[in-house]
Amino acid sequence: MLLASIRPPLADWVHQNMHIPDGYLAPVFSLGLLVIALAWLAFDIRTFSRQLNQRMVPLVALFSAFVFVIMMFNVPLIGGTTGHAIGATIAAIVLGPAGAALAVSIALLIQALFFGDGGILAWGANVLLMALIMPHVAYFIYKALAGASAIQSGRRVVAAFVAGWASLSLIAGLAGILFGLQPVLFRAADGTPLYAPFPLTIALPAMLIPHMLVASVIEGLVSAGIVWFLQRTNPALLSLGAPEVGTATNARWQPLAILLAVLIVLSPLGLLAGGAAWGEWATEEIEAMVGFVPAGMEATTTWSGPLPEYEIAGLSPTVSYILSALIGCALVGLAVWLVGRAIARKPTAEPATASIKKP
Repeated sequence: MLLASIRPPLADWVHQNMHIPDGYLAPVFSLGLLVIALAWLAFDIRTFSRQLNQRMVPLVALFSAFVFVIMMFNVPLIGGTTGHAIGATIAAIVLGPAGAALAVSIALLIQALFFGDGGILAWGANVLLMALIMPHVAYFIYKALAGASAIQSGRRVVAAFVAGWASLSLIAGLAGILFGLQPVLFRAADGTPLYAPFPLTIALPAMLIPHMLVASVIEGLVSAGIVWFLQRTNPALLSLGAPEVGTATNARWQPLAILLAVLIVLSPLGLLAGGAAWGEWATEEIEAMVGFVPAGMEATTTWSGPLPEYEIAGLSPTVSYILSALIGCALVGLAVWLVGRAIARKPTAEPATASIKKP
């Protein structure tokens, strides 16, 4: 009954943002999370720069593109809302948590800037949850469960599933807490909430339960499936996790590139899920649910990007979605490649061998 009572009222909704948008968190709250996220991300990038060599930069770019596309596959959740996997788990398994932090954070930035998917000011909150907490937790769980098992062991597949399910469930619960704190901390003079209006008793279960039952399961299946795929096509990639990123000489990622292309073509399947993501409704929908529009939310200017909601004028939703996936992957890949080239270790020059002349 609780989840049914907070479902969005627009039955004809097709696609909506998938991350925390601006207006749901107080600006001072968002800025605080942004500072924390930037400090943590800077530490991770510095850590990753000591592990990464130039030759492995394309692999990082490829995984960032994977994250971008995976988040386009919306799935229906309990209560009439939607959710999605993130891909941060498999990124952490292959690149290590610091490498995954770089890959996911850039994917989130491109989504926010070009597609209006997630708020600009709320980017710090999204990065903190999806690019930092999730891959670090997932990596810890995966390593703990996989232990010293062989690279091709089925135990690693199970470990990947549990890591994906648990880490996404955790950040879904944390997102619910962030939403639920807003009406406690930020209220107008008349007592009405200024931003996200739902109390913790509604926001937490509404975010946590559907993700635990559906979206987190998808994250686990995606993670386990790609680990299984790599065990059979390129097991060397499963031995790259920090601090050994870039040390495996026989790592090939062509099969992954083919898999990415397949996902791009299949991305319109994400349009089939009806209902908006919980906590990402338009102000009209909020008013229909609670009877008013929070003043702070109404005053917040949101950025929609040049390709809002992955739509291209004049094209069908299917073609728009595929082209948006291609454009997004290209932008994410380029951004990660530029950052990666800047921070990666330069190739070590071979020592010169002096020639000895015989008398």
